[in-house]
Amino acid sequence: MFSKMFDDAPQDDWKDAERVILEDFGKTPEELFGVSFNGEPGKGVMERTARASASVAQVHWARLADGREVAIKIQKREIATQVGWDLWTFNMVPYISERLLLETDFVNEANNSEKMAGLVAGESRLRGRVYIPKIYRDLSSKRVMTAEWIEGVRLWDKETLTRPWQGRWRQGSPGCRGAPLDAPDGRTVAEVIRNHPSEEQLKPNRDWWKGVNGTGGLGVSLRDTMQTMCHCDPHPGNIFIRRLPSGKPELVLIDHGLYVQMQPEFRHQYSLFWKSLMTFDNQTIGEIVRSWGINNPDVFASATLLRPYSGGDGSTSAGIKRTMSMAEQQERSYEMQQQMRKGIKDILADEKKWPRELIFIGRNMRIVQGNNQYLGAPVNRIKIMGNWASRSLVDSPDLSYGAKLLNLGRHMLFKIVMFSTDVVFYSSKIAQFFGRKSNLEDDVEASMKKMVKNMGFELNHSVFEG
Repeated sequence: MFSKMFDDAPQDDWKDAERVILEDFGKTPEELFGVSFNGEPGKGVMERTARASASVAQVHWARLADGREVAIKIQKREIATQVGWDLWTFNMVPYISERLLLETDFVNEANNSEKMAGLVAGESRLRGRVYIPKIYRDLSSKRVMTAEWIEGVRLWDKETLTRPWQGRWRQGSPGCRGAPLDAPDGRTVAEVIRNHPSEEQLKPNRDWWKGVNGTGGLGVSLRDTMQTMCHCDPHPGNIFIRRLPSGKPELVLIDHGLYVQMQPEFRHQYSLFWKSLMTFDNQTIGEIVRSWGINNPDVFASATLLRPYSGGDGSTSAGIKRTMSMAEQQERSYEMQQQMRKGIKDILADEKKWPRELIFIGRNMRIVQGNNQYLGAPVNRIKIMGNWASRSLVDSPDLSYGAKLLNLGRHMLFKIVMFSTDVVFYSSKIAQFFGRKSNLEDDVEASMKKMVKNMGFELNHSVFEG
């Protein structure tokens, strides 16, 4: 079901895809990629039927003459114009429109991809656990991006992720850590090209690791998988999982079009904000959010945590309920909801101070929460976020050595405070072990829905519901 949701949008006809390549490079696919569609010896092969298709582009598999396997992402014709008109029709905020339009610029995506690869390589906690596919610039343009082909399991396929590994010991999954990918059989390629040109499936299945009866899996830990979730656009279609020779999971991140850049000052503020949420430092929370033009820290804190924030003063709801008895509150539920809605609108006191990056950061947090929820909440997401936020105040190259040293001492104390979140997390895991069907993220979602409903809204979004 999920594969259809994220990868099975209607495909453009091959003639349209071919025309995009011709317009961008002045060459046919055969000339650009050195492939042949009639089995010519010494040439590479390419599938004209897309392996995946989304709203903006579709992806074709090819094996070049030098043995490299590539994913060729071809933008659908006229999509950039269509996206522009759609954004204009819905009168989107300019900041949002600009970033969404960048999703149709594959040069921008290639730049982001290489920047992300550099960040991963420089971070010891991610290096060796997260992989960014190589981009082949000579075969890429604004509407065509050619990258290293990845064999992996999508994040939504938790059964295949966790089933027992049936490959050899100390062996990774296909393509992992540079393991060679077996070439397509020449006779099979010739037969498919000759008899099934409109349904080309030339790439070998490479599912030997599932065993003879096909019931095996990667045999990786969902906890290890979620602990390395670091994508800027982490919906399940953008994440592949491979098995390292050690048996640990490796996250492969694709689709780097939707990125936002944070200035050092804002990054420090956001990290401190998250750290303060964990320690109920309401004074610091208030100072930070007011500098962002936000009046009510409680509601904004709840929206950030994706659960009701219990450390604040509850001023939004308290001000409304102060003069009402319980019976009056029940009788006047509708009136209260209207006042709550007004309170929500009043949260943003100064729109000019509002950091636009928070729009996409909030989207990211919601998707990560949905991923963790779908996989059964294998990790304490809020603790991980808090730890990374606190640690970033120690590691940031923009801070002085004195500030880093001070933050290091505070970070050590912070890790002790975080023990309390583990108590809640592991209590939930024990309850799951003894048969409880809901997980901690389900509880978070339920409490958020209740809080939002009291404000007169409905919270129905789920990343796995489209």
